Amino acid sequence: MSWTVVADVVAAIFLLCGAFLAFAAGVGVVRFPDLLARMHAATKPQVLGLILVLIALALRLRSWSAVGMLVLVVIFQLMTSPVAAHMVGRAGYRTGKVRPDLLVLDDLTADQEAADREKDEADRDAARAASDPPAGGNAPRE
Repeated sequence: MSWTVVADVVAAIFLLCGAFLAFAAGVGVVRFPDLLARMHAATKPQVLGLILVLIALALRLRSWSAVGMLVLVVIFQLMTSPVAAHMVGRAGYRTGKVRPDLLVLDDLTADQEAADREKDEADRDAARAASDPPAGGNAPRE
């Protein structure tokens, strides 16, 4: 048994596993009931499935230039997917799409309340500054 046959068999296994994970991610996005579960299904198995497919492709192509490009794709996917999921989760939480009764730990409520208090204080300060006459000799003469 030669190295190329072993690499092809391993590539086929990785390709099938990656395709299964990508399929499971798609089913999860369609079937899960709430935003956070769908977001989890859209990011975790999909990213791992893509990485497995790219490893299979690298094993099958056996070209250093192709492997370099595939590594860049993996790096960019690992950098962008968590950030996108985080932003979707925060936006969903702020717009009320997340059910609080399903959360085990809710750290964002305290942060959201503190941000709301700071915004209210800034709005009051701005309104007070706009309604107060300017100090100094700038008042109109009678």
